[in-house]
Amino acid sequence: MRHVYFATFLIVVLAVSALGFRGDRFKHPPLELFPDMDHQAHLKPQAESAFFTDGRADRPLPPNVVAASLPLDAEDGLFRGKATDNSWLKTIPVAVDAKLLARGQDRYGIYCAPCHGALGDGNGITKQYGMSTTPSYLDERRLGLTAGEIFNVITNGSTQNKNMLPYADKLSPEDRWAVVAYVRALQRAQRGSPADVPAANRKELGL
Repeated sequence: MRHVYFATFLIVVLAVSALGFRGDRFKHPPLELFPDMDHQAHLKPQAESAFFTDGRADRPLPPNVVAASLPLDAEDGLFRGKATDNSWLKTIPVAVDAKLLARGQDRYGIYCAPCHGALGDGNGITKQYGMSTTPSYLDERRLGLTAGEIFNVITNGSTQNKNMLPYADKLSPEDRWAVVAYVRALQRAQRGSPADVPAANRKELGL
């Protein structure tokens, strides 16, 4: 029995030492057994830092960072899909060539096709698992979207379809425009006619 009393006394002493007298006020902060990173070292703006080789606490901005307060200019079209008058860009602001389309096809296959389908008709593999509201790029409303509007949806997600999340953290602005170019190619391919094929290439298609 003596050992039981001793163990109980020891447990009480340890509990009081760790937790203190709850409700009482002390001049010193309580002991934190699990601080959970509440107290971290930090540096003041423009101060020195021995951690970085250049000695600066302020770090250079990563590539392609755009300040939210920048006025609209020519560069804004690339990063936001808008012209200088704040209207959506109607055309893609980068050179559209075979390399860009190939890049767009690659990125589209990774990030877009699972939901929107390989043809852009909304029949992706996710439809087999209950996601039946994926829009088609081939309907009349989306055929009427400007290039800037499609870029904006890729960047910020859709306010109408909550399943469409932003992809700005996964696709660079250049890659987003590549996807826009490939979406345009899908739309043209599904609604094209023999008259759209240049005369020099019609024989290749047996036209």
